[in-house]
Amino acid sequence: MRRPGDERHLDGNAAAGQLSTIFGVDVTAAEGQCAHCGAIDRFASAHLYLGPGLVARCPVCEHVLLRLVAAGEQMLLDLRGLKYLRFHGPEFQESGG
Repeated sequence: MRRPGDERHLDGNAAAGQLSTIFGVDVTAAEGQCAHCGAIDRFASAHLYLGPGLVARCPVCEHVLLRLVAAGEQMLLDLRGLKYLRFHGPEFQESGG
């Protein structure tokens, strides 16, 4: 697994496929806030490290934002490194009727 400080990380876009199976939308365009340093940015800017699962780290402070592991028929998702993940777009607007 790649470690923090190793410049060979991927960006958050590399997680698009796996995260879209859970959320059903493109998470990489969502805006999130790091629970550690308070940085706000698109998820696509996160530093992504691949191993048995995937780990997304804040591009500012390198603290873990998200962990995702596939275990058999289960997906384990840990989002405690994010204060929020905000999605924008017409699919999230309330319908008027």
